Amino acid sequence: MDYKQYFEKARQASRTMISLSKETTDAVLTDLSAALVADTELILAENVKDLAKMPIEDPKYDRLKLSAARIADIANDLKNVAGLNIPLGKILSDRIMDNQLHIQKVSVPLGVVGVIYEARPNVTADVFSLCFKTGNVAVLKGGSDAEFSNLAIAKVIHAVLDTYKINRDVLTLLPAERAATEALLNARGFVDVLIPRGSQSLINYVRENSKIPVIETGAGIVHTYFDESGDLEKGKAIIFNAKTRRVSVCNSLDCVLVNQKRLSDLPALLSPLAEGNVELYADEKSYEVLKAFYPAQLLNQAAPEHFGTEFLSLKLAVKVVADLAEALNHIADYSSKHSEAIISEDATNIAQFLNEVDAAAVYANASTGFTDGAQFGLGAEIGISTQKLHARGPMGLEELTSYKWVVRGDGQVRG
Repeated sequence: MDYKQYFEKARQASRTMISLSKETTDAVLTDLSAALVADTELILAENVKDLAKMPIEDPKYDRLKLSAARIADIANDLKNVAGLNIPLGKILSDRIMDNQLHIQKVSVPLGVVGVIYEARPNVTADVFSLCFKTGNVAVLKGGSDAEFSNLAIAKVIHAVLDTYKINRDVLTLLPAERAATEALLNARGFVDVLIPRGSQSLINYVRENSKIPVIETGAGIVHTYFDESGDLEKGKAIIFNAKTRRVSVCNSLDCVLVNQKRLSDLPALLSPLAEGNVELYADEKSYEVLKAFYPAQLLNQAAPEHFGTEFLSLKLAVKVVADLAEALNHIADYSSKHSEAIISEDATNIAQFLNEVDAAAVYANASTGFTDGAQFGLGAEIGISTQKLHARGPMGLEELTSYKWVVRGDGQVRG
């Protein structure tokens, strides 16, 4: 298949985006929100076809599965994006030089944004909405495991675009076959930036093989440290929520670190997890305390590989640390720099944790489950970047812009 035709059309479509008014952009997204809800049954029927191909025990199954409530959430995110200001044409700096050159730094779209993703059909709508709002064209390569779901959502998007006589190529959904991935990785000159959404192996593959600049939305190896001064009731609620709210997402908790002075509170701290059928991998000290309280069938002794693992399931590592310093060292050694949290009532320890932990999102006395574009007031997200160049953390509208220098003169030449 000649994939170049897809990329050429996407590049041509990007030139038309700048002419769209905010009113049109917002109207499209508002109508798309309503259309997704109206076509819920169609989308769910296609999603069932995808689910039938995947074992239910696969960690990706939960991400793949849609429901009327999840489609409503996607639709609501679209309305939220429609209500946000467009971050284009912003004057980021403005100066008049000694030679009277007027120089401005102005925000502009990235251009053509490519996204490679796995079993996440919500990404199809989320990425389109954010790209469309910021004047970008989206070229999407979903996995074969979500092929029918992605096609159904793209069909709804294209139908809405048709009603506004907007070029359909502003959303390009590539075929689900692997060859399309290779073509996208090599679409230099057509695609401006590439964003992988999925497993660490997918992210590594894209980073190592892409000829296009990559923004990594990395895996989440997430820790929560229960400090000597931690409030037990807050801790129980936060840890339970961070682990069990949705186990297959990247902000899900993977390891609890407990200050040794609170070891006697560990059974109570983790008791809600037993009710949620969470399987623990406990280090020696925590295992000795937990074995008399935690269900035996859910309690295991931890091996070295359990620390630094993104479980994406109802599994959790537990480790006892001497103090905040040891907790910080452990996080520095094993963190993927995604989301990290402390539960503490000590203002000094909280400040040190928030200052020293190197992660895209750091929390004090709150669940890491909040690391999400919509929860951060971004409307939706195109991914959660764990790198430091250009964007970090949940990526919304601002992160889908670049800038250019606009220089106005009156005949000046350089000597």
